[in-house]
Amino acid sequence: MTEREIETKLAELDRILNDPDTRMDPHKVWTLLAELQDKRPRAPAPASAA
Repeated sequence: MTEREIETKLAELDRILNDPDTRMDPHKVWTLLAELQDKRPRAPAPASAA
């Protein structure tokens, strides 16, 4: 998934959850969350001190 696709899905999720004019669709929220799971870039793990 590209960074742009991730941003689009996050924006849609934000709209569903926060826009009072948008109908809450729990199935869509869970679907978006499942698609986004583990897709966001993570900070590199700290190097272990050996």
